[in-house]
Amino acid sequence: MSHAPGPFVVNVADAPATARKGAGSYVSFEREGERFPDFGINVHVLSPGEPNGKYHRESVQEDFLVLGGECLVILDGERHELKAWDFVHCPAGTEHIFVGAGDGPCWILMVGTRSPDRTLHYPVNEEAARYGASASEPTDSPREAYADWSRERTPTTLPWPPG
Repeated sequence: MSHAPGPFVVNVADAPATARKGAGSYVSFEREGERFPDFGINVHVLSPGEPNGKYHRESVQEDFLVLGGECLVILDGERHELKAWDFVHCPAGTEHIFVGAGDGPCWILMVGTRSPDRTLHYPVNEEAARYGASASEPTDSPREAYADWSRERTPTTLPWPPG
């Protein structure tokens, strides 16, 4: 996988997006086969009750900004309700997962550090399990953590930004 090309400009509404059944849709801004070397960035859209992934912790910093709608974050085992413009900082080692809430979609800007020696861990969490967002057994393997989820991602259009 090569690094991303030189500078470019793209509107969120025009950027290619993908959807994963039960895990929302997102635009990553990175083009297929090309990754940003220093950090990942995406806008993730979640419907009520939909998690963005599995409850996990990483050995790198991640930060999140709710752009619109409502969601909850399970952060080091504690549930917090979030609304537009709430910011969540996750230092390395912070366990977390987001779940859509409220009456409609929630839009979250997600940014995470990239490191060649980054590690992941998926602990079991009872609150996250209520939303299908917990690994069944503790594991460091994404393949094991997501074994009960479809790997299929389909091209889509984000229902955001509003016109």
